[in-house]
Amino acid sequence: MSIVSQKDYQAYKPRGFTTSDKEKVTLLFGGLTWRAERLLEGVFHGSGYHARALPQATKADLLRGRELADVGQCCPTAFTAGNLVNFLLDESKARGSQDVMDSYAYLTAGSCGSCRFGQYHQSYELALSNLGLDAFRLFFMDQTNPDGAQEGGGLDLSPALLSKAVLGIMAADVIQDVEYQLRPYELEAGATDRASQLAVEELYQACQDAKVPANTLGVAAWTLHSKGIMRALCRARRHFDAVAVDRLQVKPKVKITGEFYLQTVEGDPNYNIHSWLEKEGAEVYPAPVVIWLDYLLRFNSQYWEDRPYLPRARFNLAALRLASKALLWKYDQMRRAMNGLPHRVPRQHDLRDLAAPYFDGRLSGGEGDMLIGKAIWAHTRNKAHMIAELSPYGCMPNTMSIGAMAAVQGAHPDMLWAALEVKGDSEIHALSRCQMLLTEAKSRAAEEFDRALHASGLTLSEAKARAAETRQPVVRSLPSRGASGTAANLVLDLGGAEL
Repeated sequence: MSIVSQKDYQAYKPRGFTTSDKEKVTLLFGGLTWRAERLLEGVFHGSGYHARALPQATKADLLRGRELADVGQCCPTAFTAGNLVNFLLDESKARGSQDVMDSYAYLTAGSCGSCRFGQYHQSYELALSNLGLDAFRLFFMDQTNPDGAQEGGGLDLSPALLSKAVLGIMAADVIQDVEYQLRPYELEAGATDRASQLAVEELYQACQDAKVPANTLGVAAWTLHSKGIMRALCRARRHFDAVAVDRLQVKPKVKITGEFYLQTVEGDPNYNIHSWLEKEGAEVYPAPVVIWLDYLLRFNSQYWEDRPYLPRARFNLAALRLASKALLWKYDQMRRAMNGLPHRVPRQHDLRDLAAPYFDGRLSGGEGDMLIGKAIWAHTRNKAHMIAELSPYGCMPNTMSIGAMAAVQGAHPDMLWAALEVKGDSEIHALSRCQMLLTEAKSRAAEEFDRALHASGLTLSEAKARAAETRQPVVRSLPSRGASGTAANLVLDLGGAEL
């Protein structure tokens, strides 16, 4: 009779990160835009840590993640796990496995609930175990309660560090928004990208140099003022002001929504959707990270709204609401540093109210009711001609939201909504579906522009002449006058008209 030994499952627990490790260990991270990752490098460097963003994820990372981790995972898990593994493999070849395990640690966000996001760490652990890198350290930051010191005392996610990180991410959102509003209209190819690189380096230095007091009141006061970062944003604006643009080019505007990772990154994980849309003649309205931060505050506040009988319920609810107001106030301050050009963040109560007839705002997982609320908001408030929604294949929370969108489209049959299920390796199917709707979006943008010319009483040549005469800064707020497209709103603004 054979006896099979069975080992009980043990939850992953990394080796401690000591004060001496802080001097020699490099923290790895990723999963955001290159702008945010560069500014987070500045935040960590200024706080005394060695930090490095992982390279942009590629299809090779997707295949590696599928090979070494759970094959039933969604593509963001495969991309992120494979991205980490491939980096460590390359480093191991040059330095040896033991040196890599001693010299690097990975810091990422985690959570729980109906999304596989709560199981990412198990995929990472499995992949590393299959490589023989069991001793490699993975540190998980709970996105709903991120602050705190890790075991060993060397890695302290203090309020001061987190405050700098949040402001860095918000500043990256602002830069990205300006970049995407200028690049489709630039007269010199590459000028906007060069300006964005220079702007990010201005902000990197500001994030690195920022000195935040350790006490709670000091952190709050610094966050509200943060003069160094605000001055860097003003300097960054000058780089974009040097970009020559022609905003009278008619282009459909496409709003990106969907699962957090896929709507945020720019590259193979989402079929390079941002650059593909621009090459197809569209202006992309990107998804800022700040709206996700505000959603987390709103969702947590609902817990206390529903339980007013619990101790400190009123205090906690008031604190979360105040934090949300402070977050959006700070973001609007950053927008003003860019002359108001970056888009205003939609308010959470608006998104919840718009989605309420179709999706319960208290259902968690994925984007929750935000996916539906943002689609209706973009369509009914003339924010975009078309919405491109990116969901991982098999993602349960997003499958629920997409199902609810059937009712939304019944109520708004003229909404151009492209639901793209992303597997990571079937871009022809996804992009062809997107292209069909984009053709209709282009037609609507052209028709809207003709109506704008008629309403303003201007011809195209007259509009161009008047735009040249005004000599206004490139980075400036363009009032919305009832149109979705940039060219149409500019014509209406020049003629003092409304649609």
